[in-house]
Amino acid sequence: MAGRGYAIFDSGLGRCGIVWSDAGIVGVHLPEAREIDTRRRLFRLYPEAREQRPPPQAQIAVEGIVALLRGRDTDLFDVMLDMSGIPAFSQRVYEFARTIPRGETRTYPQVAAQMRREGTEHSIAQAIAKNPFMIIVPCHRVLEVGHYADKISPYGGAISKRHLLSLEGTRPIASKTLFDVLLPVAQPRPHN
Repeated sequence: MAGRGYAIFDSGLGRCGIVWSDAGIVGVHLPEAREIDTRRRLFRLYPEAREQRPPPQAQIAVEGIVALLRGRDTDLFDVMLDMSGIPAFSQRVYEFARTIPRGETRTYPQVAAQMRREGTEHSIAQAIAKNPFMIIVPCHRVLEVGHYADKISPYGGAISKRHLLSLEGTRPIASKTLFDVLLPVAQPRPHN
């Protein structure tokens, strides 16, 4: 296995972490409540990685992540990913998620249908939940049926899917609590 490096960087929303190898980005971790918690998670997930200055490809990813977290439009599609060790099905899900345009979302069944893999919604949800490439693979754009944005990958830190989508101008349903189901949002009445 090629040597891995990592860097901690400021995103405007907190200190993020990025890990890379010679093959590409290995993982991105959004900020925890404290930088030390982000560092601990990186060490637990990638104990062999050493802190160093990001090479050009990782620096491009860092700049794109920071831009997105500051609400700017950015394209990370060309950032190389090191998917060694990632199951083939998950790789296909991540490749598909990268094609979802900014400001748009898809549900698990929609992803399954567009990938021509009907009946795999649960497997798609599992892949999204394990996405190590936060922001670069925009798993926040894949939602439960009903467009609920409650969950995020364990690499998401303290930032929610709902917040990431709001930065892109998308307003998913906040949660699927009984309160939300029983009290639909009132529609404004037209003035006569």
